[in-house]
Amino acid sequence: MDIKQIQELIKFVSRSGVNEVAIEQKDFKITIKTNQAPTVITTTVPAVAAPQVLPAAPAAQPVTPTVEDAVAADDSSKYITIKSPMIGTFYRSSSPEKGFFVNVGDEITTGKVICIIEAMKLFNEIESEVSGRIVKVLVDNSSPVEYDQPLFLVEPM
Repeated sequence: MDIKQIQELIKFVSRSGVNEVAIEQKDFKITIKTNQAPTVITTTVPAVAAPQVLPAAPAAQPVTPTVEDAVAADDSSKYITIKSPMIGTFYRSSSPEKGFFVNVGDEITTGKVICIIEAMKLFNEIESEVSGRIVKVLVDNSSPVEYDQPLFLVEPM
């Protein structure tokens, strides 16, 4: 089973709502567990009681979006989000002594290595699937990332 098949399996498990999947082949064994709690539905039938009069709740104040909220929503909508293809540890460089693969303001092209994600002691180079300019790095170096977690915001070119 190659990394692409594992990624597809992770996508399937996360979408299906299954809590655990285990696959065993000759030389390969994988178990994928989600952190979703099992769905439990409990209902209770209330006992019939005398009606009580409750004080009226204060009217809710309507929430009006501010201009800043509208601008922030508009700004992020024009960017492409590069997301993590797997669960692991995010690294911005190949070693602590080396510089980052990309920084804010750098122009990237399709196929350029933008980060590394370590998963099960394997260091996976993550390549950009888009061309553009890095606007924001959304994850700190050496921090854990989840599948489909946003890593970078890119302004398309």
